[in-house]
Amino acid sequence: MLKKGLLFVLMCIVSAMLLAAVAAEVVEVDKYGNVHTNVPEQQMLEAGYEVGDMLQVSAGGNVWQAPFVTTYGDVDRGNPLVRISGGNVLLAINYGNCSKTYGLDVGTQIEISLVEKGVYLEELEIRHLVRTDVREDYETDAIFANFRGVVMGNIAPGKLYRTSHPSIDDPRSPFAADLMEQAGIKTVINLSDSSEELQACYAYNDYYSKLGEEGQIINLNMGVDLLSDEFAQKLYAGLLFMTIHQPPYLVHCVEGKDRAGMVVAILGAIMDANTDEIFHDYVVSYENYYHVKPDTLAYTAVEKIIADIFREMNGGQPVDDSNVKQVAMKYLTEKVGLTPEQISDLQQKLQ
Repeated sequence: MLKKGLLFVLMCIVSAMLLAAVAAEVVEVDKYGNVHTNVPEQQMLEAGYEVGDMLQVSAGGNVWQAPFVTTYGDVDRGNPLVRISGGNVLLAINYGNCSKTYGLDVGTQIEISLVEKGVYLEELEIRHLVRTDVREDYETDAIFANFRGVVMGNIAPGKLYRTSHPSIDDPRSPFAADLMEQAGIKTVINLSDSSEELQACYAYNDYYSKLGEEGQIINLNMGVDLLSDEFAQKLYAGLLFMTIHQPPYLVHCVEGKDRAGMVVAILGAIMDANTDEIFHDYVVSYENYYHVKPDTLAYTAVEKIIADIFREMNGGQPVDDSNVKQVAMKYLTEKVGLTPEQISDLQQKLQ
């Protein structure tokens, strides 16, 4: 056994020595703080790097380790990752801002090297969730579109809905659009689009376009870093918009699961929902998209995402039924900037 263990260690060392470091340069930083490089996927593959490898990244005077993965959800919230996006290597932090965290700007020089081959493969097997864009693979239109009414705590039926984007060039959008019209949506909180993107959205659905022309849609162009000042400022605008417009409200991003999930979770918390309700509503999107089942490792990993979000809001301390409302209220008043009176107005709208 000792010889086998020593052999494995030696193989890892040799692999690291054989794989030459890859030099890269930052060519774009997107609105989420993701760092796009000039290194094509083929160059990584030819150099011997593969999904599941643990990598070391040196850039901007910082050195960190990150797994080579396929999507953001392959790592826990707040953790760094390396993936391919648009055919090139991308550096990111799941639900975080990689550019700000590591001081990376356009032109920054980067070096990527191997720490250990294949060490992250077992974790990927647990996390890898599969979905399709085929309606027939899903039981209902609502599941396919990730559309549902939010009923938890004191949120009354018919007041709040969440969905994937109802008005873009996407197979789910026509179903989401039909369901939002059936629900009689009056006010839309669009978390994902810039003003230019919103104008383009109007071409895909008349009902959505009509609400926009009537001033019933606010577009926030939000990132995913809940603790950033930018996220807080945009959330302030969105929640204030809700207080001066009428339900039924629709909250959506692109997929309706991450940014929409965070916003709806906060609303649930201030409406006296317990943690089981809040966490379950978040995971439902992954049940809808990926057929994630309760009592599985994948379900637990997704549930941990929203639990960690509230832990972050609470300064790193756990959140349970005894303090979840207090944590959300403190976040909305101290970070987002809403007054107690504005929060009360929002609560009344949702009852």
